Amino acid sequence: MFILHPLLQISVLLDATLWLAVFASPTDDNVLRAGHGEHGEPGHEEPHKDSYSTFASEFLESRYLSDEGYPFPTAPPVDPFARIKVSDCGITKGCIRYGKPGCDAETCDYFLSFRRIGTDVEFEMSADTDGWVAVGFSSDKKMGGDDVMGCVHDDNGRVRIHHFYNVGQWAKEIKRNPARDEEGIFENNRVTCRFKRPLQVPREETLVDLHLSWYYLFAWGPAIQGSITRHDIDSPPVSDRMISIYKYEDIFMPATAYQTFSSPFCLLLIVALTFYLLMGTP
Repeated sequence: MFILHPLLQISVLLDATLWLAVFASPTDDNVLRAGHGEHGEPGHEEPHKDSYSTFASEFLESRYLSDEGYPFPTAPPVDPFARIKVSDCGITKGCIRYGKPGCDAETCDYFLSFRRIGTDVEFEMSADTDGWVAVGFSSDKKMGGDDVMGCVHDDNGRVRIHHFYNVGQWAKEIKRNPARDEEGIFENNRVTCRFKRPLQVPREETLVDLHLSWYYLFAWGPAIQGSITRHDIDSPPVSDRMISIYKYEDIFMPATAYQTFSSPFCLLLIVALTFYLLMGTP
């Protein structure tokens, strides 16, 4: 009679047990449950449980519950664009307003603010347009050879910060963009944005050091597929003097419709016309 070695018998028994565990069907499982119990008493049938559902529920619990059994916290919502505060103008930041007297960041034709934050300058811009708004830094009050930062509203509804350089009357986009911490929104037919830029940068033709004083050029206009087109007005406003980033002022520049005659020649002309109308012709 052929007798297996004891270790070989154990190996065969383990293999048989493993085979039964892997290949036993749900029906076999029910049959086993229907047999005799541990002490020879008749067993009772149990309804077959859905092993996949049990596995899925256990997996989801382990995936979405912490070790203490509590749900993991959800990500916080994205902060909305913080409104520009004009009450800080002339106090903790410099502001330039162009438009109707008494206008603010949401009603001026054009609005710009700046303030120093460490080694950066934070700019806020807003304009009554659905395209783009920009500020240029010039040495001569004329368009050409100017470092320009612009906020452009694209076809996807986003407002992105771009860096340009004025080549004559044409704004060329520059790949090197010094802007960071960008924010932007298009709302109520206005483009509004906020960004930071280093106060000092390595010397380069397309970038200026903001610690120096410059004439500021203000412009805005339409955009086509995220690309800027000609500005809205033929002669965009320019600061009447060089602006220092270290001096916080609240400067108002009346739009053309609200400008008054203030030069001596204009006043003399008004007096002459008034006198002529009062006296009549001889």
